[in-house]
Amino acid sequence: MNTGMTSNRISWAVCLLAAMCLVTPASRAAIDGITNNVVNLTAVSGHILTPDGNSILIWGYANENGVAQYPGPTLIVNQGTTVTINLRNRLNVPTSIVFPGQTGVTASGGAPGLLTREAAAGGGTVAYTFTATQPGTYLYNSGTRPDLQVEMGMVGAIVVRPAVPMQAYNHADSAFDTEFLFLLTEMDPRINDLVEQGRMAEVDTTTFFPVYWFINGRCGPDTLADSYVSWLPSQPYNCAPMMYPGQKLLMRLVGAGRDPHPFHFHGNNATIVARDGRMLESNPGVSGPDLAESDFTITAYPGGTADAIYTWTGARLGWDLYGHKPADPLAPSEYAPDHGKPFPVTLPTQQSLTYGEHFGGGPFLGSPGYLQPGTFNLNPDGAYMFMWHSHSEKEIVNNNVFPGGMMTMLMIMAR
Repeated sequence: MNTGMTSNRISWAVCLLAAMCLVTPASRAAIDGITNNVVNLTAVSGHILTPDGNSILIWGYANENGVAQYPGPTLIVNQGTTVTINLRNRLNVPTSIVFPGQTGVTASGGAPGLLTREAAAGGGTVAYTFTATQPGTYLYNSGTRPDLQVEMGMVGAIVVRPAVPMQAYNHADSAFDTEFLFLLTEMDPRINDLVEQGRMAEVDTTTFFPVYWFINGRCGPDTLADSYVSWLPSQPYNCAPMMYPGQKLLMRLVGAGRDPHPFHFHGNNATIVARDGRMLESNPGVSGPDLAESDFTITAYPGGTADAIYTWTGARLGWDLYGHKPADPLAPSEYAPDHGKPFPVTLPTQQSLTYGEHFGGGPFLGSPGYLQPGTFNLNPDGAYMFMWHSHSEKEIVNNNVFPGGMMTMLMIMAR
């Protein structure tokens, strides 16, 4: 018996059950982050935890005088707002912040650096100011030796919202019902360990070889635990996407590390409406996302972002996913031509089934069926679940332990 794999499967199961119990589509409709126009960040060290029991030193941006966050706090601002980020440095090395995609950024205080003004080690400060002129999804990261400091955790996301609520951009074709952030990073803990041991002269980022992969700073299955759980103080953001059939789910993908990541989503294609904070449009400001792309895998490139809209109704299955009879009323967003069509196969007897952890007792959405006594079940509501994950196989492990890494689950809930 592989006790390690059994333990890992139990961990995945417990976290998924916790996610289903604690998170609802309504409560998770907004992205976690800071909505102030003036943000005070502190560069400080801390530790993150991985599901295989490791503890890794990070350098991160803390909100005010809080703990280091991995990734840094998500900054959420409105288009046209003037934003000021005050950075105080408590690290023993200089550091800074750059804001790709933002124009007219000014910096005051600190000292000149290679890319921007830097906060000196041990207490230096810098203030950065810009006007968020363009809606979209962006990142921010250290501009001081980013090959090391981004690896150590000094990176975060910026969401700029347009004037019209529940749109990603200033066009109706970017409208959404719910949204989730997918900030993708990787880590080579050998580098972090050398830094923690004070062996900075031995750090060689040219030999970078990651063994951990993260969504919003967490490896699977921790991605599915609720946001702000007490046992992950430096990793406050989860990634547990949930939706109802027919809703438009906005995926905000951020390539925040140094490797590209092919992020794959089961269940349906998504429509990519923007990249790098700009709509894919032939006539900017007029045509809307007429150059949008439909795909089932989005590659998140280093330093790049993508906004995509995903929806799911179960259309054209050829059978009624709710188990309706022909005279039953239609469910919201139900595909009418499949209404009342019987399930196309005869279900096996209960004695012939092996019960998977995600099996709700039957094939129909929102209709959990009979389960044998003592069955360990993670799907009491009869949801449909689709794994969303990196399509690079090595990236769905935690230091070679499967499952984990850049992996989460989309849950389709019955209304």
